[in-house]
This record gives sequence, C-alpha cells and structure tokens, in this order.
Amino acid sequence: MEAINEVHLSEPGLIVVDIAAADDETAFAFHTELATRWATTSVERTTHEPGQPGVRLRCYLDMRQPLNPPGHPGAPW
Repeated sequence: MEAINEVHLSEPGLIVVDIAAADDETAFAFHTELATRWATTSVERTTHEPGQPGVRLRCYLDMRQPLNPPGHPGAPW
C-alpha cells in the first residue's frame, strides 16, 4: 500500500481509511457503509500481499461533507 503524504491530510476533517478484511466482499461492504455517511473516494479493487491473509482497501473520507447527518431521514445511525 502506498504511503500517506501531507496532501492526503492537508486540512482538518480529511481522513485516510485503510481497511483490512478477510475478503473483497467484506471490504467493499464496509466502504459502502462509510460512503452512506460521508463523502468518500470511490474504490474499484482491493490489494492482496502474497503470503498474507485477507485483503486491504484504502479510501479517503471527508468528514466536512456529511451526506446523511445523524437524525435526518436516511441516516444510517
């Protein structure tokens, strides 16, 4: 997985999320849940290191742009 640099976290509210999961389905399901709550980057594939269990997925999340604020219709929490 590539290194995190200052551009990724240049302002408060920006988050780099590294997801480790047993399989692609689980990793994408977790990303989907994040995306229902906040603005996230799209993801198309996971990575797998030979000899290591599971898969990894990286996305970038912007907490400054809530899509479904808590307490509003459609909010997941």
